[in-house]
Order: sequence, then C-alpha cells, then structure tokens
Amino acid sequence: MTQTRMKRCAALLAPSLGLFCATASAQYPAKPIRMVVPFTAGGTTDILARAVGAELQKSLNQTVIIDNKPGAGGNIGAEFVAKSPPDGYTLLMGTVGTHGINVSLYPKMPYDAVKDFAPVSLVAGVPNVLVAAPSFAANSVKDVIDAARKEPNKLTFASSGSGTSIHLSAELFKMMSQTQMTHIPYKGSAAALPDVMSGQVNIMFDNAPAVMPHIRGGKLKAMAVTSSVRSPALPGVPTIAEAGLPGFDASSWFGVLAPAGTPKEIVERLSREIAKALATPEMKERLANQGADAVGSTPEQFSAHIKSEIEKWAKVVKASGAKVD
Repeated sequence: MTQTRMKRCAALLAPSLGLFCATASAQYPAKPIRMVVPFTAGGTTDILARAVGAELQKSLNQTVIIDNKPGAGGNIGAEFVAKSPPDGYTLLMGTVGTHGINVSLYPKMPYDAVKDFAPVSLVAGVPNVLVAAPSFAANSVKDVIDAARKEPNKLTFASSGSGTSIHLSAELFKMMSQTQMTHIPYKGSAAALPDVMSGQVNIMFDNAPAVMPHIRGGKLKAMAVTSSVRSPALPGVPTIAEAGLPGFDASSWFGVLAPAGTPKEIVERLSREIAKALATPEMKERLANQGADAVGSTPEQFSAHIKSEIEKWAKVVKASGAKVD
C-alpha cells in the first residue's frame, strides 16, 4: 500500500474511530474497574485506595477491584498500569514515590512518570511519623540524634521499600542531622511494622494512616511528624522542624492516575467523582482520623504537582546520596 493510500484509509477510519471512542466513553463504566495499589495490603496506599474505591463503586454503580502489585518501590504496579489499555478500566493509586522520587533514585525506570500517565486527581496529603516501640530508649528527635551520633550505623530504621517516601524521609533526616543509621527495607509497611513494634528494628518514618491504630493502641510511640505543621490527628506530637531540625519537611501524597491516552471524558468524570467523594464531611473525617488530609484536584493541577515534585525530590536524592539497595 502506498503512503498516499494509507493516508486516505486513515482519513476514512478516523470518524469511525472517533465515534467508537465517544460511544465507549458514554457507556463507561460498563465493566468492573481495577485500581492497582503498587504496595502490599495494609499500608497507607492500600488504605486510601480502598476508601476511594468504595466511593467510586457507589457513584459509578460499578465494582472497583483493588489489586495489590508490590515491588521495586512501587515501580512494578505503576509499570503494569502504564502498559495497560487506556480505557479507564485500569487505574493506579500513585504516590510521591512512584511519581516524584523514583525517577531520580532508580538508574533505569520501566515507565515515564509524566508521559506514560494521565493524572486524574490528587487524593490526600499525609505526614510521615517517626515511631518506635514503647520500649525503645529514645523518646524524642534529640534522643534519636544523640544515639545515632554516639554509635554510627548501630541505630536501624525500617522502610516500606527502597526509594519510598518513608525511606527518603529517613535519608533526609540523616543528611540534616549529620548522622549515620542502617536502612532495613521491607516489602511494604505492613511487613515492616511488626519488627518495629517488637523492637527488632529501632525506628521508622511511616505514613500516618498506617501507624495511627498502633499509636492509639499503645504498640508504637510517636516522637515527631515530618510535615511542616503539626498533624491534627496528633496535635501533641511536634514536627521534626520544631524538635531540632529547622526546615525539615518530607510529607507524602497519593493520587489516582490512568494510562496515557485514556479518553479525556473518562479522566474528567473520574476526577469529578473523586473530588465529590473527598469533599464529603464523612470522607474528610475518615481520612483525618487516620492522619491524612483529603485534597482533590483537577487533572491539570495534579499534572503540575507531579512535575514540581519530581524536581523537588531530585534535589533531595542527590543531596542525601540515597541509592536503591
């Protein structure tokens, strides 16, 4: 077929293809939606995905399946979504790790955090909390710094995986406090917390929703939060900046993304439904009780946020010397 004939065929097919896409968008969703969580069940990403998924299930009148695909700091699940059909039936609960940090941390990325996704909406902003078992000798940021300086690398810290915001919060802490600690990475927060609660690992900078039940249950003690302001869920717990490291700020965020090329009508509808859910007093209270701040955004706002976060964390990764284990 000559190039001219190919162009003519394409021109003839274009209206039909456009009609097909428009019809598919109008009928959306006609089958269950899969929301991929790139970390294990039980962590903050999973908690937020299930909360948002339950609301979408109601508003869209369609089943939303939560699919945990952990590994490689979230890259495995994110890659799966990036390479899925752009039809609105496979979504990702992305994080500051998958779409802010990993691009600078990993020498080879299996996806492009900007080009391979259609941002839908931010969901929540979450501080990390510096926690330890109640039996751990240190009770404050100063105590942790003093212990780390006294015996470099003896103090251990857990993370939900190399390159996650939990890992980078600790790396930023090490850099700003001029201390050395030993990193113990796990495959998800749920796997790490039992070892922290038992004292097998000394400390962890975990997302607030994952640790709030354990703090309230007396299984963990909270020494500080990583955000620039105190968390309403933990008003008596100081920020790390207040407690001795001025300027420290390492909050996490979470948001829904679709594969690049997903019809704009579907992306915008999902964004509206998520924003509507996050604006309800019930959802705001539900997330606040877990230490998360319901956000919501337009696709355009989320896209700009991702780009600014990539730039911000590139500086942190470079300055801290953090590397993938």
